[in-house]
Amino acid sequence: MIERNIQMDYRHRVVFTHGVFAADNPILADELADGKEGRSRILVFIDEGLLRENGALMEAIETYASVHSNSLELVARPVILPGGEACKNEWRLVESVWDEINRYGLCRHSYVVAIGGGAFLDMVGFGAATAHRGVRLVRVPTTTLSQGDGGVGVKNGVNQFGKKNWVGTFSVPHVVINDFDFLTSLSERDRRDGIIEAIKVALIRDGVFYEDLESSREQLAQLEPAAMEMAIRRSAELHVEHIATGGDPFEYGSARPLDFGHWVAHKLEQLSKFAVSHGEAVAIGMAVDLLYSVRVGILDESTAERILGLIEGVGFDLWSNFLEIPGPDGESVVLQGIEEFREHLGGELTITLVPAIGEKLEVHTMDEVAVAKALADLKKRSFDRLPAMSDEQKKSPATTEMV
Repeated sequence: MIERNIQMDYRHRVVFTHGVFAADNPILADELADGKEGRSRILVFIDEGLLRENGALMEAIETYASVHSNSLELVARPVILPGGEACKNEWRLVESVWDEINRYGLCRHSYVVAIGGGAFLDMVGFGAATAHRGVRLVRVPTTTLSQGDGGVGVKNGVNQFGKKNWVGTFSVPHVVINDFDFLTSLSERDRRDGIIEAIKVALIRDGVFYEDLESSREQLAQLEPAAMEMAIRRSAELHVEHIATGGDPFEYGSARPLDFGHWVAHKLEQLSKFAVSHGEAVAIGMAVDLLYSVRVGILDESTAERILGLIEGVGFDLWSNFLEIPGPDGESVVLQGIEEFREHLGGELTITLVPAIGEKLEVHTMDEVAVAKALADLKKRSFDRLPAMSDEQKKSPATTEMV
Protein backbone atom coordinates (compact mmCIF):
# COMPACT_ATOMS: atom_id res chain seq x y z
CA MET A 1 0.00 0.00 0.00
CA ILE A 2 1.18 3.52 -0.81
CA GLU A 3 -0.28 6.25 1.38
CA ARG A 4 0.50 9.96 1.39
CA ASN A 5 -1.35 12.99 2.67
CA ILE A 6 -2.09 15.53 -0.04
CA GLN A 7 -2.26 19.10 1.20
CA MET A 8 -3.34 22.08 -0.86
CA ASP A 9 -3.41 25.76 -0.02
CA TYR A 10 -6.27 27.73 -1.53
CA ARG A 11 -6.51 31.50 -1.66
CA HIS A 12 -10.08 32.79 -1.42
CA ARG A 13 -10.58 36.51 -2.10
CA VAL A 14 -13.62 38.77 -2.09
CA VAL A 15 -13.13 42.35 -3.33
CA PHE A 16 -15.65 45.17 -2.84
CA THR A 17 -15.99 48.05 -5.24
CA HIS A 18 -18.27 50.40 -7.17
CA GLY A 19 -18.29 50.42 -10.97
CA VAL A 20 -16.15 47.36 -11.64
CA PHE A 21 -16.36 47.98 -15.40
CA ALA A 22 -15.61 51.69 -15.25
CA ALA A 23 -12.58 52.24 -17.47
CA ASP A 24 -10.55 53.78 -14.63
CA ASN A 25 -11.29 50.99 -12.13
CA PRO A 26 -8.18 48.74 -12.11
CA ILE A 27 -9.53 45.94 -9.88
CA LEU A 28 -10.60 43.40 -12.50
CA ALA A 29 -7.53 43.94 -14.70
CA ASP A 30 -5.22 43.69 -11.68
CA GLU A 31 -6.88 40.51 -10.41
CA LEU A 32 -6.64 38.87 -13.82
CA ALA A 33 -3.02 39.91 -14.30
CA ASP A 34 -2.21 38.38 -10.90
CA GLY A 35 1.51 39.05 -11.33
CA LYS A 36 1.99 37.01 -14.50
CA GLU A 37 3.39 38.03 -17.88
CA GLY A 38 1.26 38.45 -20.99
CA ARG A 39 -2.43 38.97 -21.50
CA SER A 40 -5.17 37.02 -19.74
CA ARG A 41 -7.81 35.54 -22.03
CA ILE A 42 -11.33 36.01 -20.69
CA LEU A 43 -14.83 34.95 -21.71
CA VAL A 44 -17.73 36.77 -20.05
CA PHE A 45 -21.19 35.31 -19.35
CA ILE A 46 -24.04 37.65 -18.35
CA ASP A 47 -27.36 36.84 -16.68
CA GLU A 48 -29.89 38.13 -19.24
CA GLY A 49 -32.16 39.50 -16.50
CA LEU A 50 -29.38 41.87 -15.51
CA LEU A 51 -29.45 43.60 -18.88
CA ARG A 52 -33.04 44.80 -18.44
CA GLU A 53 -31.86 47.42 -15.96
CA ASN A 54 -28.22 47.62 -17.07
CA GLY A 55 -28.52 48.16 -20.79
CA ALA A 56 -25.06 49.71 -21.11
CA LEU A 57 -23.28 46.76 -19.48
CA MET A 58 -22.24 45.03 -22.72
CA GLU A 59 -20.66 48.19 -24.08
CA ALA A 60 -19.00 48.93 -20.74
CA ILE A 61 -17.36 45.49 -20.67
CA GLU A 62 -16.07 45.83 -24.22
CA THR A 63 -14.75 49.34 -23.54
CA TYR A 64 -13.07 48.11 -20.35
CA ALA A 65 -11.35 45.31 -22.26
CA SER A 66 -10.17 47.77 -24.90
CA VAL A 67 -8.75 50.20 -22.33
CA HIS A 68 -6.95 47.36 -20.51
CA SER A 69 -5.94 45.43 -23.65
CA ASN A 70 -2.31 45.37 -22.52
CA SER A 71 -3.24 42.92 -19.75
CA LEU A 72 -6.42 41.17 -20.88
CA GLU A 73 -8.01 39.81 -24.05
CA LEU A 74 -11.77 39.59 -24.35
CA VAL A 75 -12.05 36.59 -26.68
CA ALA A 76 -15.64 37.32 -27.79
CA ARG A 77 -18.61 39.53 -27.09
CA PRO A 78 -20.15 38.70 -23.70
CA VAL A 79 -22.43 35.66 -23.87
CA ILE A 80 -25.98 36.25 -22.62
CA LEU A 81 -27.80 33.32 -21.01
CA PRO A 82 -30.99 33.00 -18.90
CA GLY A 83 -30.63 33.27 -15.13
CA GLY A 84 -32.86 32.71 -12.14
CA GLU A 85 -33.53 29.37 -10.42
CA ALA A 86 -34.94 27.95 -13.67
CA CYS A 87 -31.51 28.13 -15.34
CA LYS A 88 -30.31 25.35 -13.05
CA ASN A 89 -32.93 23.01 -14.51
CA GLU A 90 -31.67 23.47 -18.08
CA TRP A 91 -28.80 21.12 -18.88
CA ARG A 92 -28.56 22.75 -22.32
CA LEU A 93 -27.31 25.93 -20.63
CA VAL A 94 -24.37 24.07 -19.11
CA GLU A 95 -23.66 22.69 -22.56
CA SER A 96 -23.80 26.26 -23.89
CA VAL A 97 -21.08 27.25 -21.42
CA TRP A 98 -18.94 24.29 -22.56
CA ASP A 99 -19.60 25.12 -26.22
CA GLU A 100 -18.39 28.71 -25.79
CA ILE A 101 -15.31 27.67 -23.80
CA ASN A 102 -14.46 25.15 -26.52
CA ARG A 103 -15.24 27.53 -29.41
CA TYR A 104 -12.82 30.17 -28.20
CA GLY A 105 -10.10 27.78 -27.08
CA LEU A 106 -10.04 28.66 -23.39
CA CYS A 107 -7.66 26.60 -21.26
CA ARG A 108 -6.94 26.14 -17.58
CA HIS A 109 -4.97 29.41 -17.60
CA SER A 110 -7.90 31.35 -19.08
CA TYR A 111 -10.78 32.96 -17.17
CA VAL A 112 -14.53 32.68 -17.25
CA VAL A 113 -16.18 35.79 -15.78
CA ALA A 114 -19.74 35.13 -14.60
CA ILE A 115 -21.95 38.15 -13.90
CA GLY A 116 -25.34 37.58 -12.34
CA GLY A 117 -27.39 36.24 -9.46
CA GLY A 118 -26.64 33.20 -7.34
CA ALA A 119 -28.35 30.60 -9.53
CA PHE A 120 -26.61 31.93 -12.62
CA LEU A 121 -23.23 31.83 -10.87
CA ASP A 122 -23.97 28.24 -9.83
CA MET A 123 -24.75 27.17 -13.39
CA VAL A 124 -21.89 28.98 -15.17
CA GLY A 125 -19.51 28.03 -12.35
CA PHE A 126 -20.37 24.36 -12.81
CA GLY A 127 -19.68 24.65 -16.52
CA ALA A 128 -16.33 26.34 -15.90
CA ALA A 129 -15.31 23.88 -13.17
CA THR A 130 -15.92 20.86 -15.41
CA ALA A 131 -14.35 22.21 -18.64
CA HIS A 132 -10.75 21.00 -18.84
CA ARG A 133 -11.28 19.89 -15.21
CA GLY A 134 -11.41 23.54 -14.24
CA VAL A 135 -11.17 26.86 -16.04
CA ARG A 136 -10.48 29.74 -13.66
CA LEU A 137 -13.64 31.48 -12.54
CA VAL A 138 -14.26 35.11 -11.61
CA ARG A 139 -17.60 35.65 -9.93
CA VAL A 140 -19.35 39.01 -10.12
CA PRO A 141 -22.47 38.56 -7.95
CA THR A 142 -25.22 41.08 -8.64
CA THR A 143 -27.79 40.44 -5.88
CA THR A 144 -27.69 41.02 -2.15
CA LEU A 145 -28.09 37.28 -1.52
CA SER A 146 -25.20 36.33 -3.77
CA GLN A 147 -22.91 39.15 -2.62
CA GLY A 148 -23.31 38.31 1.05
CA ASP A 149 -23.82 34.56 0.90
CA GLY A 150 -23.98 32.10 -2.01
CA GLY A 151 -21.79 34.02 -4.46
CA VAL A 152 -18.84 34.16 -2.07
CA GLY A 153 -18.82 30.42 -1.44
CA VAL A 154 -16.99 27.56 -3.16
CA LYS A 155 -19.93 25.53 -4.47
CA ASN A 156 -21.34 25.23 -7.97
CA GLY A 157 -24.30 23.14 -9.01
CA VAL A 158 -27.32 22.45 -11.17
CA ASN A 159 -30.49 20.51 -10.53
CA GLN A 160 -31.02 16.95 -11.72
CA PHE A 161 -33.58 14.20 -11.09
CA GLY A 162 -35.88 16.90 -9.73
CA LYS A 163 -33.40 17.55 -6.91
CA LYS A 164 -31.67 20.83 -6.13
CA ASN A 165 -27.88 20.97 -6.71
CA TRP A 166 -27.72 17.20 -7.31
CA VAL A 167 -24.91 17.71 -9.84
CA GLY A 168 -22.14 20.04 -8.79
CA THR A 169 -18.59 20.72 -7.74
CA PHE A 170 -16.57 22.39 -5.03
CA SER A 171 -14.24 24.88 -6.69
CA VAL A 172 -12.64 27.94 -5.14
CA PRO A 173 -13.12 30.93 -7.50
CA HIS A 174 -10.08 32.90 -8.60
CA VAL A 175 -11.73 35.98 -7.10
CA VAL A 176 -15.19 37.27 -6.19
CA ILE A 177 -15.85 40.92 -7.04
CA ASN A 178 -18.80 42.49 -5.28
CA ASP A 179 -19.84 45.63 -7.15
CA PHE A 180 -22.42 47.44 -5.03
CA ASP A 181 -23.62 49.46 -8.03
CA PHE A 182 -25.44 46.40 -9.37
CA LEU A 183 -27.72 46.42 -6.33
CA THR A 184 -29.33 49.73 -7.28
CA SER A 185 -31.18 48.11 -10.19
CA LEU A 186 -32.78 45.40 -8.04
CA SER A 187 -36.39 45.46 -6.90
CA GLU A 188 -36.97 46.28 -3.24
CA ARG A 189 -37.91 42.66 -2.62
CA ASP A 190 -34.66 41.37 -4.09
CA ARG A 191 -32.57 43.93 -2.22
CA ARG A 192 -34.23 43.02 1.05
CA ASP A 193 -33.57 39.29 0.66
CA GLY A 194 -29.86 39.59 1.45
CA ILE A 195 -30.52 41.12 4.86
CA ILE A 196 -31.84 37.83 6.19
CA GLU A 197 -28.61 35.98 5.41
CA ALA A 198 -26.72 38.67 7.30
CA ILE A 199 -28.99 38.16 10.32
CA LYS A 200 -28.56 34.39 9.99
CA VAL A 201 -24.77 34.40 9.98
CA ALA A 202 -24.66 36.99 12.78
CA LEU A 203 -26.87 34.77 14.94
CA ILE A 204 -24.60 31.76 14.63
CA ARG A 205 -21.19 33.47 14.57
CA ASP A 206 -21.05 37.10 15.73
CA GLY A 207 -23.15 38.70 18.45
CA VAL A 208 -21.53 42.11 17.91
CA PHE A 209 -22.53 42.06 14.24
CA TYR A 210 -26.06 41.14 15.30
CA GLU A 211 -26.16 44.21 17.52
CA ASP A 212 -24.92 46.33 14.60
CA LEU A 213 -27.80 45.02 12.51
CA GLU A 214 -30.21 45.76 15.33
CA SER A 215 -28.87 49.32 15.62
CA SER A 216 -29.32 49.75 11.84
CA ARG A 217 -32.82 48.27 11.77
CA GLU A 218 -34.55 51.37 10.44
CA GLN A 219 -31.89 52.05 7.82
CA LEU A 220 -31.99 48.42 6.68
CA ALA A 221 -35.78 48.50 6.50
CA GLN A 222 -35.46 51.52 4.21
CA LEU A 223 -32.72 49.72 2.22
CA GLU A 224 -30.33 52.61 2.73
CA PRO A 225 -27.12 51.94 0.75
CA ALA A 226 -24.64 52.50 3.61
CA ALA A 227 -26.49 50.10 5.90
CA MET A 228 -26.87 47.52 3.14
CA GLU A 229 -23.18 47.68 2.29
CA MET A 230 -22.26 47.23 5.95
CA ALA A 231 -24.51 44.17 6.21
CA ILE A 232 -23.24 42.60 2.98
CA ARG A 233 -19.55 43.20 3.74
CA ARG A 234 -19.67 41.60 7.17
CA SER A 235 -21.96 38.79 6.00
CA ALA A 236 -19.53 37.94 3.20
CA GLU A 237 -16.59 38.12 5.61
CA LEU A 238 -18.24 35.72 8.06
CA HIS A 239 -19.20 33.29 5.32
CA VAL A 240 -15.64 33.23 3.96
CA GLU A 241 -14.27 32.94 7.50
CA HIS A 242 -16.44 29.87 8.08
CA ILE A 243 -15.34 28.25 4.82
CA ALA A 244 -11.66 28.95 5.54
CA THR A 245 -11.56 28.11 9.24
CA GLY A 246 -14.50 25.77 9.87
CA GLY A 247 -12.43 22.69 9.09
CA ASP A 248 -14.73 21.33 6.38
CA PRO A 249 -14.67 23.63 3.31
CA PHE A 250 -15.81 20.90 0.93
CA GLU A 251 -18.50 19.52 3.27
CA TYR A 252 -17.30 15.98 3.86
CA GLY A 253 -18.97 15.97 7.26
CA SER A 254 -22.65 16.29 8.18
CA ALA A 255 -22.70 19.75 9.78
CA ARG A 256 -23.95 22.75 7.79
CA PRO A 257 -24.11 25.66 10.25
CA LEU A 258 -24.61 28.20 7.45
CA ASP A 259 -27.89 26.43 6.69
CA PHE A 260 -29.59 27.61 9.88
CA GLY A 261 -33.30 27.93 9.07
CA HIS A 262 -32.89 26.25 5.70
CA TRP A 263 -34.60 22.90 6.22
CA VAL A 264 -37.94 24.71 6.34
CA ALA A 265 -36.84 27.24 3.73
CA HIS A 266 -35.96 24.65 1.09
CA LYS A 267 -39.30 22.88 1.56
CA LEU A 268 -41.26 26.13 1.59
CA GLU A 269 -39.66 27.27 -1.65
CA GLN A 270 -40.63 23.93 -3.16
CA LEU A 271 -44.22 24.06 -1.87
CA SER A 272 -44.71 27.57 -3.21
CA LYS A 273 -43.12 26.66 -6.57
CA PHE A 274 -40.65 29.42 -5.72
CA ALA A 275 -43.34 32.10 -5.35
CA VAL A 276 -41.78 32.57 -1.90
CA SER A 277 -38.28 33.94 -2.47
CA HIS A 278 -35.23 32.38 -0.85
CA GLY A 279 -34.80 35.26 1.60
CA GLU A 280 -38.47 35.19 2.58
CA ALA A 281 -38.31 31.42 3.05
CA VAL A 282 -35.17 31.63 5.21
CA ALA A 283 -36.81 34.30 7.38
CA ILE A 284 -39.75 31.97 8.02
CA GLY A 285 -37.48 28.95 8.46
CA MET A 286 -35.44 30.78 11.07
CA ALA A 287 -38.64 31.78 12.86
CA VAL A 288 -39.81 28.16 13.00
CA ASP A 289 -36.47 26.98 14.38
CA LEU A 290 -36.37 29.78 16.94
CA LEU A 291 -39.84 28.96 18.25
CA TYR A 292 -38.99 25.26 18.20
CA SER A 293 -35.91 26.02 20.28
CA VAL A 294 -38.11 27.82 22.80
CA ARG A 295 -40.46 24.81 22.86
CA VAL A 296 -37.67 22.34 23.66
CA GLY A 297 -35.85 24.56 26.14
CA ILE A 298 -32.82 25.51 24.04
CA LEU A 299 -33.58 29.25 23.76
CA ASP A 300 -35.38 31.62 26.12
CA GLU A 301 -38.55 33.23 24.86
CA SER A 302 -37.42 36.83 25.31
CA THR A 303 -34.37 36.29 23.09
CA ALA A 304 -36.50 34.58 20.47
CA GLU A 305 -38.89 37.55 20.47
CA ARG A 306 -35.97 39.94 20.18
CA ILE A 307 -34.74 38.13 17.07
CA LEU A 308 -38.19 37.79 15.53
CA GLY A 309 -38.69 41.50 16.11
CA LEU A 310 -35.54 42.31 14.15
CA ILE A 311 -36.55 40.05 11.26
CA GLU A 312 -39.97 41.68 11.10
CA GLY A 313 -38.46 45.11 11.66
CA VAL A 314 -36.34 44.92 8.51
CA GLY A 315 -39.39 44.00 6.46
CA PHE A 316 -40.01 40.23 6.48
CA ASP A 317 -43.29 38.43 7.14
CA LEU A 318 -43.01 35.39 9.36
CA TRP A 319 -45.82 33.26 8.04
CA SER A 320 -46.80 31.70 4.73
CA ASN A 321 -50.03 29.89 4.09
CA PHE A 322 -48.08 27.34 2.10
CA LEU A 323 -46.97 25.99 5.49
CA GLU A 324 -50.52 24.69 5.96
CA ILE A 325 -50.59 22.39 2.94
CA PRO A 326 -51.38 18.98 4.47
CA GLY A 327 -49.45 15.80 3.84
CA PRO A 328 -50.97 12.30 3.57
CA ASP A 329 -51.21 12.02 7.36
CA GLY A 330 -52.95 15.38 7.71
CA GLU A 331 -49.89 17.05 9.24
CA SER A 332 -48.19 19.96 7.49
CA VAL A 333 -46.23 18.60 4.53
CA VAL A 334 -43.40 20.96 5.48
CA LEU A 335 -42.40 18.37 8.10
CA GLN A 336 -41.14 16.23 5.24
CA GLY A 337 -38.42 18.85 4.90
CA ILE A 338 -36.52 17.35 7.84
CA GLU A 339 -35.83 14.05 6.09
CA GLU A 340 -35.32 15.72 2.72
CA PHE A 341 -32.72 18.00 4.33
CA ARG A 342 -30.86 14.96 5.68
CA GLU A 343 -31.01 13.19 2.30
CA HIS A 344 -29.72 16.25 0.45
CA LEU A 345 -26.78 16.81 2.79
CA GLY A 346 -26.09 13.14 3.42
CA GLY A 347 -24.76 11.51 6.56
CA GLU A 348 -26.32 12.05 9.95
CA LEU A 349 -29.14 14.56 10.27
CA THR A 350 -27.50 17.73 11.57
CA ILE A 351 -29.56 20.86 12.09
CA THR A 352 -28.10 24.05 13.51
CA LEU A 353 -30.08 25.87 16.18
CA VAL A 354 -29.32 29.04 18.14
CA PRO A 355 -29.13 28.76 21.96
CA ALA A 356 -28.04 32.41 22.30
CA ILE A 357 -27.22 35.27 19.96
CA GLY A 358 -23.81 34.64 18.39
CA GLU A 359 -23.78 30.94 19.29
CA LYS A 360 -24.82 27.74 17.54
CA LEU A 361 -25.88 24.29 18.64
CA GLU A 362 -26.02 21.25 16.36
CA VAL A 363 -28.76 18.69 16.97
CA HIS A 364 -29.26 15.33 15.29
CA THR A 365 -32.96 14.80 15.95
CA MET A 366 -36.02 17.03 15.70
CA ASP A 367 -39.13 16.37 17.78
CA GLU A 368 -41.84 16.53 15.11
CA VAL A 369 -44.56 17.13 17.69
CA ALA A 370 -42.62 20.16 18.96
CA VAL A 371 -42.03 21.31 15.37
CA ALA A 372 -45.77 21.12 14.69
CA LYS A 373 -46.42 23.15 17.84
CA ALA A 374 -43.80 25.71 16.78
CA LEU A 375 -45.61 26.06 13.46
CA ALA A 376 -48.85 26.61 15.37
CA ASP A 377 -47.12 29.18 17.59
CA LEU A 378 -45.86 31.02 14.53
CA LYS A 379 -49.27 31.02 12.89
CA LYS A 380 -50.93 32.32 16.05
CA ARG A 381 -48.32 35.07 16.29
CA SER A 382 -48.75 36.13 12.68
CA PHE A 383 -52.30 35.13 11.75
CA ASP A 384 -53.99 38.48 12.09
CA ARG A 385 -51.48 40.16 9.77
CA LEU A 386 -51.83 37.85 6.77
CA PRO A 387 -54.66 37.05 4.33
CA ALA A 388 -56.14 33.58 4.46
CA MET A 389 -55.18 31.01 1.84
CA SER A 390 -57.72 30.71 -0.96
CA ASP A 391 -59.63 27.47 -1.47
CA GLU A 392 -57.71 26.98 -4.72
CA GLN A 393 -54.37 27.28 -2.91
CA LYS A 394 -55.48 24.82 -0.22
CA LYS A 395 -56.27 22.23 -2.89
CA SER A 396 -53.01 22.79 -4.74
CA PRO A 397 -50.80 19.66 -4.51
CA ALA A 398 -47.27 20.08 -3.24
CA THR A 399 -44.71 20.07 -6.01
CA THR A 400 -41.90 17.52 -5.74
CA GLU A 401 -39.61 19.11 -8.30
CA MET A 402 -36.92 20.11 -5.81
CA VAL A 403 -35.36 18.59 -2.73
